[in-house]
Amino acid sequence: MKEKILVVDDERLIRQSLEKGLSAQGYTVFSAGDGKTALRLAEEESLDLIVLDLKLPDLNGIEVLKGLRDLEKDMPVLVITAYGSIDTAIQAIRAGAYDYITKPFDLEAFLLSISQALEASRLKKEVTYLRSQETIRSGLHRIIGQSPAMKEVGRWIRQIAQSEASTVLLEGESGTGKDLVARTIHTESARANQPFIEVNCAALPETLIESELFGHEKGAFTDAKTRKAGLLEVANRGTLYLDEIGDMNPALQSKLLSMIENKRFRRLGGVKDLSVDVRFIAATNRDLASAVEKGGFRKDLYYRLKVFSIHLPPLRERLSDLPQLIDFLLTEFQREFKKKTLGLSPEAQKILAGYHWPGNVRELRNVLERAFILCEGDRIESSHLPPELTASAIPPPQPGETPFRLPPEGVNLESLEQDLIRQALEISSGNQVRAAKLLGISRDVLRYRMKKFNWT
Repeated sequence: MKEKILVVDDERLIRQSLEKGLSAQGYTVFSAGDGKTALRLAEEESLDLIVLDLKLPDLNGIEVLKGLRDLEKDMPVLVITAYGSIDTAIQAIRAGAYDYITKPFDLEAFLLSISQALEASRLKKEVTYLRSQETIRSGLHRIIGQSPAMKEVGRWIRQIAQSEASTVLLEGESGTGKDLVARTIHTESARANQPFIEVNCAALPETLIESELFGHEKGAFTDAKTRKAGLLEVANRGTLYLDEIGDMNPALQSKLLSMIENKRFRRLGGVKDLSVDVRFIAATNRDLASAVEKGGFRKDLYYRLKVFSIHLPPLRERLSDLPQLIDFLLTEFQREFKKKTLGLSPEAQKILAGYHWPGNVRELRNVLERAFILCEGDRIESSHLPPELTASAIPPPQPGETPFRLPPEGVNLESLEQDLIRQALEISSGNQVRAAKLLGISRDVLRYRMKKFNWT
């Protein structure tokens, strides 16, 4: 599609010359000899760029420029001014012009300025679009659930995003949505237009993560052929998201703590301190409190990160949110795959409600996406669900009932107790507080019983 350019100049020969030169480059060209015509054409046509002479017969060029900016604030305007009128050109730049050129001008230089202005405009539109898409993908509207736990999560996100908090810790099992919460805090904050940089502390080798975070100077190590800015510098004025922070090695934990405390660091091999303004969001599926007790994670860093802490509850602890999550995800799949389904059959709903969801919301999303693709009718049936889901799903107990039924041959109560405790610890990834909650007992009682079985 040809880009549309409006040439505004009161000299007919200049207009014709510019029209001819621009048309030869493939642009669609409009022209106006006065300010009123220019404003009318700008309102009628969807223009990509305007070339504006500041000396017009009817209106002041700066007034026309301001009128054009009111119509479309992001459209680039190149102003033309006579040699010796640079002050007026600078005034135009302050009023929102992209750049200026002086008469007489070289046509090739003029066409280059046009090309650069259009490219800058395209990039700006692309950035604006990508930011809007990021907002769609990670805004508060994606924090789904009306359970008390999720309402609390939403409240914390809003408060932290609007604050100047420099550190946030997100804790929760894999698949509970820590990445989404981190991005939402960034998107809802004053840093939204600045970088959001993600680092997976578990994925990067220990030998590389320090260089990735802090950068390095040329010659800092064998392969350091040039200077490289670290992710801390890239994230300046934005957010640095440290996923799986519990897997960071102790030596790097110390440097990170120093960076957070002092807002200063050095590249590897550097002698100069650099300062940045970064919000740190750290996430882990490990029990960091337990790791601190065992010496696997620095206590001072843990408490520095934990100034603001959000716990993401597992899906099995907020099953009341399941219908809303399912509706949200199915609507998203309808839009993504351009395919419609009326929802779930009663049997499929029953299976999903009775499943314990060890992979949490991530697992739910994967299950529904698979079922959505397999479904060829009006609704998702139990046959569209994975076999392991249908095999392990247990109907939820009715009020006043227990989920366990004593078999006729009886059970070994001590073995059953050990098995239930083991399951609770597995589901909670070793978090004793959550394991105790799953069993309906206190943490002290859980520890006593674990000690009884020589598990501590």
